[in-house]
Amino acid sequence: MSLSSTLVQAQAEASQPLPGIVVQKPKRKPHLVQPATAARATPAEATVASTPRTPDLATPANTATLSGEAISDRELATSDSAALVNDIPGGAVWGAGGVSSLPALNGMGADRVQVAINSMLISPACPNEMNPPLSFVNPSMIASMRAYLGVAPVSAGGDYTGGKIIVETAPPKFPLESQGWVSSAMLSGFFRSNNNSYGVDASASIANHDTSISYTGGWVRAGDYHAADGTTVKSTLYETQNHTLTISKQTFGNLFSVQVGGQFIPYQGYVNQYMDMVYNRGLFVNGRYEGAFDWGTVEASAFAHQIRHTMGFIAPDKVGQMPMDTKGSDAGYSFKATVAASARDVVRFGNELYHNQLRDWWDPVAGSMMMSPNAFVSLNDGTRNRLGTFAEWDHKWSREWTTLIGLRNDVVWMNTGNVQGYNMMYAADAAAFNALDHARTDVNLDGSALVRYEPDQLSVFELGFARKTRSPNLYERYAWSTNMMAMNMIGWFGDGNGYVGNIDLKPEKAHTASITAGWHDAAQKDWDIKITPYYTYVQDYIDVDRCFTAATSMSCGAMNLTERNDFVYLRFANHDATLYGVNLSGKVALWDNESYGRGVFRAALSYTRGQRTDGIDLYHVMPVNAKLGLDHTLGNWTNSVELQLVGPKDFVSLVRNELTTPSYALVNVRTGYQWQQVRIDLGIDNLFNEYYVLPLGGADLTDYKGAAGTLYGFNVPGPGRSFNGRLTVQF
Repeated sequence: MSLSSTLVQAQAEASQPLPGIVVQKPKRKPHLVQPATAARATPAEATVASTPRTPDLATPANTATLSGEAISDRELATSDSAALVNDIPGGAVWGAGGVSSLPALNGMGADRVQVAINSMLISPACPNEMNPPLSFVNPSMIASMRAYLGVAPVSAGGDYTGGKIIVETAPPKFPLESQGWVSSAMLSGFFRSNNNSYGVDASASIANHDTSISYTGGWVRAGDYHAADGTTVKSTLYETQNHTLTISKQTFGNLFSVQVGGQFIPYQGYVNQYMDMVYNRGLFVNGRYEGAFDWGTVEASAFAHQIRHTMGFIAPDKVGQMPMDTKGSDAGYSFKATVAASARDVVRFGNELYHNQLRDWWDPVAGSMMMSPNAFVSLNDGTRNRLGTFAEWDHKWSREWTTLIGLRNDVVWMNTGNVQGYNMMYAADAAAFNALDHARTDVNLDGSALVRYEPDQLSVFELGFARKTRSPNLYERYAWSTNMMAMNMIGWFGDGNGYVGNIDLKPEKAHTASITAGWHDAAQKDWDIKITPYYTYVQDYIDVDRCFTAATSMSCGAMNLTERNDFVYLRFANHDATLYGVNLSGKVALWDNESYGRGVFRAALSYTRGQRTDGIDLYHVMPVNAKLGLDHTLGNWTNSVELQLVGPKDFVSLVRNELTTPSYALVNVRTGYQWQQVRIDLGIDNLFNEYYVLPLGGADLTDYKGAAGTLYGFNVPGPGRSFNGRLTVQF
């Protein structure tokens, strides 16, 4: 027996984790297809995967996982990887660009949800977060997406309060030595009628028993989409491409991988921002190691990533001249060791370092009195560094009882240089900011504890507690100008309001308790149901107050404190807050026979309520929502019909003048057929062409709908009916 298989067996005896919520259909296409001219493997020589990972015994019961097959279903309708989070109970997305939505989990979104892509942590390099981490990977490149909601083990990471999303691209696969070199390729083209989008995804690999070289990538172009009433939703067009080349080597239970890749977005419109993305380029290198030993396993990685980004105006929907540039870099390493200390004990410990540097400047505009003669320096080489260390212990007390406890420390230190404005209009704010000591250090302590009880093979109950801490981002602390125009350029909320930072912000500390109860059939194939109520108290939640400066009348004047029917100007501020809710999911096989195939009914429901302790409702909390679906498989034929229900959003943030939204219901249908190495997929989104507005879409800042060019008071409409198609060929 190999060392890795010995460890797997020992840990299986030490703990039997409840699998996460898996949104998955029967497999329909292999990851590695041999060409017709290659010798076919016999059943005894089936293609084998790379060195197996250590089983993750620290997976809470409410963890959600989207498989590659489930993601394949969704990529027919979207090129936005963040949109996949909508399929996770408790998941939602904040509306942004067509491929740059911001994920939210259990009511907390944007920076409160940490995203790791193949262990890389990427900070948005934009005051509007137009380039969030999930925009750097196409849906077709994702092999799995795992989300930790609320209560999560400390080994999952630090410096977040809402949740952690882990994205993995396809792992390398190595054929048996007798097969020699095996190659494969995939080419897939698609079209969506609503926004006239079209694109191509591709992958290719060549591998032998110990070496693998693979490529994945894709390109897509889309125009403005249309609402159900036929109106064009302006500034929703985009074009993007992502590419990754991976070289992997396995030897004696060790797997080494090096990835290089990049992204290019020449343009992306933002209906809920005053400006658009007119250039975005990212480049990265990422090295990873996985090793299995007789005492346990080791996972280590190191990466470097850089972003060059420009905001401007995409005509004809927006016109003007005001270049805004950012240059960001990320680098770091992570190390985790898992030790099978005994037949009942597993110990994990690790360390990680993450560095982010960001420069944000706005070049002067010739001939403009407001935006010249100097360059506006928004962030002068701002840095945000974090060093984290953790340890956790997983113990199997008996067949029924398992516990997990862990502690974590993250030290976050931040700094930035002096700033300047375009001209003397900004001098007072710049001088006040430059007179301050900009360096700040936060020492954050986190912990988690879970107790799992499995009385039999049909049920499981889990109680969890966690403390999670997040330090402010660079803009929350260091955005400095109270000038009206400058404040309108800061903010990733899509609400039309202006923002200024607060250098004295404290880290927010989220204390979460949840309980999960689950029931399923013995084989976990025919039916299951799971319910997770949760409660979170956040100390020093980073929210906002209306700004007030006696000497400023244009933005932070007295009227700003009482305005109820217009956009307002806000300063980041700490407030205590609570969030509570429940996530429910389940499925049942309605039939399963040779004549009619297999039919599975699935359902999911999520409810979240968020409020500050002073009575102000939290911003961008998704209203109660549900999904009901019927999935059918018959041989190589797959079908699905889905009903999406969203309730009215009546609890809104009054401090932001957030708008309410009505309820709606959408129906989506899909069908697909695979014939040998060719597959065709067809679908219709919003089958009945229902008009609705996006609960988390923010404000429509592009269509001048008011009599005097006013923008306030208009939500962003959702897309109308769309006919979608995809053709995939594997070689």
